[in-house]
Amino acid sequence: MKTARSPDLLTIGELADRTGLSVSAIRFYESKGLVTPARNAGGQRRFMRADIRRLSLVLVAQEFGFTIAEICEQMAGLPTGRAPTKKDWSKLSRQFRRDLDERIAKMTRLRDKLDSCIGCGCLSLQSCKLYNAGDAAAAYGRGPRYIIGDKPIVTKPKDTTKA
Repeated sequence: MKTARSPDLLTIGELADRTGLSVSAIRFYESKGLVTPARNAGGQRRFMRADIRRLSLVLVAQEFGFTIAEICEQMAGLPTGRAPTKKDWSKLSRQFRRDLDERIAKMTRLRDKLDSCIGCGCLSLQSCKLYNAGDAAAAYGRGPRYIIGDKPIVTKPKDTTKA
């Protein structure tokens, strides 16, 4: 005998069917706080229909390279226990937009700098976007500093003509 339940609530299996995620993936996202199901009298999870959208956003964000930690941070502002409103989603969208714009700018810089470098054979170290004479970029910190946007430190070449 089936028990009556709210048509607005989904079982974990129904949520898996709607999102294309495995049940174990949904449990993982639940453990990270990205969805927060209610429990029925028997202790079974019941998800809001709005959790379809939440999990869909998680999948899209991961596809664009966001980590689970970054997604959790972005989605922390969404309400729990109710479906997010248009205002809630707009605020989240603005946060993601800022991050995406920054990533696009970094990727554009990388593309442009690599276009000028790949295949050049480093015939011109004066204009090479990757050249780092004397490891001057270390002053900025770790990683490929010039590629990620730091301005190259100009160093004068040593005069080897003097005796």
